[in-house]
Amino acid sequence: MNQDRSIFKIAVVGPESTGKSTISAQLAAHYHTVWVPEFAREYCAALTEPCTWQDEINMFRGQLELERSLLPKANKILICDTTFITVKIWSDQMFGKSPQEVLDELPKHPYDLYLLMDIDLPWQDDPLRDFPHLREYFMEVWHKELKTLDAKYYLISGTDKERLSNAIKRIDGFLGS
Repeated sequence: MNQDRSIFKIAVVGPESTGKSTISAQLAAHYHTVWVPEFAREYCAALTEPCTWQDEINMFRGQLELERSLLPKANKILICDTTFITVKIWSDQMFGKSPQEVLDELPKHPYDLYLLMDIDLPWQDDPLRDFPHLREYFMEVWHKELKTLDAKYYLISGTDKERLSNAIKRIDGFLGS
């Protein structure tokens, strides 16, 4: 369990268009707790120019601050719709490297459990999504990043109710262990 007030932190992660926000909201409702939305979504929606290196750093800091602000409201579990690992993955893809601040913070900011959303859902077009043709590639990147962190994670597959049921089974199993 993580050290912040004995709250279990569950990270919902994965490539674009895998249902992270939807399932985060559903899990928070199921467990009667709060969820941390993806800071980058709102941030990027407000951009009028292409994302810069400084924007990536701003999104990293914003995600951490948003999580810190919601942690006191959590009921035993905090569901996080993505984490700042996304900043590392996007920075590596777009700029060929990651901000040192992000790299330094990754091992210091663990989550108790990661749910890696599978790419088995159909792609949903969205102006903030960029790589429909690279879903398999990004799935491999997510596996690699989570293994590098020695993270406890499960791949969550299925559609609609099946996906939610699979996530709940994994969380319940984790909480019961």
